[in-house]
Amino acid sequence: MDQPRDRGPDTSAAERRPGLILFWLYVLLYGGFMALVLVRPDLLSLRPFGGVNLAIASGMGLIAAAFVLAVIYMILRSGR
Repeated sequence: MDQPRDRGPDTSAAERRPGLILFWLYVLLYGGFMALVLVRPDLLSLRPFGGVNLAIASGMGLIAAAFVLAVIYMILRSGR
């Protein structure tokens, strides 16, 4: 089995870019959720998903998005 190379602090900008893009994508998702909480908290009490209110659904969505983005990052990094 191949041993992973320790890239250390010499990681190039091109190698960091996918992680930063995914990070900022998650920041936008979380910022959108926080904007909803700040601007329209009344919407969070709606129950569009079979009894689960929008606050719970969007919170779980953020957790799922973090997991999906982590898997995407892992796939992107394994190709190098």
